Amino acid sequence: MEHITLLLAIVIVTALVFDFTNGFHDTANAMATTISTGALKPKTAVAMSAVLNLVGAFLSVEVAKTISSGIVTEEGITPEVIFAALVGAILWNLMTWLIGLPSSSSHALMGGLIGATIASVGVSGVNGGTVVTKVLIPAIAAPLVAGLAAYLASRLTYRIGRNADPKATAKGYRAGQITSAGLVSLAHGTNDAQKTMGIITLALVAGGVLVPGSNPPMWVIVSAGLAIALGTYLGGWRIIRTMGKGLTDLQPQQGFAAQTSAASVILASSNLGFSLSTTHSCSGAVMGAGLGRKGGVVRWSTATRMFVAWGLTLPAAGLVAAGSEFVTKQGDWGVAAVAAFLIGSCVAIWFISRRQVVDHTNVNDVDVEDGPAGVVTTAMAAVSVPPTAAALAAEDLKTTIPATAGSSAEPASPAAV
Repeated sequence: MEHITLLLAIVIVTALVFDFTNGFHDTANAMATTISTGALKPKTAVAMSAVLNLVGAFLSVEVAKTISSGIVTEEGITPEVIFAALVGAILWNLMTWLIGLPSSSSHALMGGLIGATIASVGVSGVNGGTVVTKVLIPAIAAPLVAGLAAYLASRLTYRIGRNADPKATAKGYRAGQITSAGLVSLAHGTNDAQKTMGIITLALVAGGVLVPGSNPPMWVIVSAGLAIALGTYLGGWRIIRTMGKGLTDLQPQQGFAAQTSAASVILASSNLGFSLSTTHSCSGAVMGAGLGRKGGVVRWSTATRMFVAWGLTLPAAGLVAAGSEFVTKQGDWGVAAVAAFLIGSCVAIWFISRRQVVDHTNVNDVDVEDGPAGVVTTAMAAVSVPPTAAALAAEDLKTTIPATAGSSAEPASPAAV
């Protein structure tokens, strides 16, 4: 600790700020469906998630190793580069939080790190093979695998409970949903808190405090766990609203299936050292569960905006980080200028968010426009049996003739129609 310079201290604090934004940005992954179905009260849900995020931070360091020595080469990486990477990641997190879109904090961090590294030492500083196998492929596979698993799990739960009392089964599934939400929170701490541990460890290696290949020190693990837990407790209510109500309408059975499927995918990836996006996994699981109920639909207009944000995350964070790195390498004044820009941007975004406050009191009070019918909705409508002419005529009579016993069959007045 005695070898940490002022610049390195700034980088560590900035990394913990990113960890904090990661916490409130990704709270929706674990608790949006639990809150939207009423299984837990909003404040209780985020408190539970915060505690389990903290516990999860101590379970593994495999993802931290991937970040600290896998994505980019440690040679030639300076604290200024890492600082610039964090600036890009934090600003993308805050922008997507402001508009309520679930995007990947993990990919924001990866994009920032890659962009700043390329601006500093060139493309040779990025391990392309690791980026493809442990970032890009999981980014595509995670929502597909989690979505398919949640779809099948939802269909199975409805089939098993088709003859059971709906009220009794709903109560049981709510209990299961709380358990599975806790598992997602634990998995999130195991995966996402480690990303910040990896970044701080990389900064310590770049600053000469640790030797290359070192594991995160205990104080790094503790501070990263506390930062993500605090952010989780404060709750990213805007994204919780989108994830819980904006994508689809979930029943307790579907919420249980979605969270269990997402947790399984996230925990498996953590053990393999994949820098997986928990947002991609949970969003895919929510959409899969939404389609798993007969008649269930996904609001594709919201999903499309979310997919666009996913595609922009890596390049957008990378471009901001590259610009920040260009300024920071000008010297101390450059670092100060980027720090002032980051602080000013954060304050401005916060003030803009106060124009329309979303918190635990109104997170479920939302009227969502369905938008254009999606592929699944259109397909279901296409195979439906059209009503006969007799049925249409009978329906018209019901609306135009009063349903009073013994009444005459006179046409209704214009006012009645």
